[in-house]
Amino acid sequence: MAGTAAGRRGPIVGINVTPMVDVVLVLLVIMMVSATYIVAQSLKVELPKTASSDEAAPQTAAVTLTKDGKTLYNEEEIAEPALIEKLRAAHGANADLSLVVSADQEVHHGAVVHVIDIAKVEGISKFAIHVERSK
Repeated sequence: MAGTAAGRRGPIVGINVTPMVDVVLVLLVIMMVSATYIVAQSLKVELPKTASSDEAAPQTAAVTLTKDGKTLYNEEEIAEPALIEKLRAAHGANADLSLVVSADQEVHHGAVVHVIDIAKVEGISKFAIHVERSK
């Protein structure tokens, strides 16, 4: 008979609250996640201006090796001794510096390894090789 539990006589008296608790918890999570976005978007802060503020140190340095043997540091042609000094200075300004190495596909593998070795000697431990995705 409808409305009775199997093996029992009489109507079901209790309410199963498990599905209700599940729905309430999901709604609570949705509310908490959306509240963080609302608060972040509604806070408009005008930062004070100072005459002595420092610029943020760059997070990455770029070294490019061309097929005709030129080395560029952040798009500026540079010799190896100057590259060593630039990498040393950049790492001194930002200990979390990453090096991105771009090399023409005709550049020998040894030249790329040499640049990475120079950076390792100067204390830079994060590297990326710049490539293009094939189509």
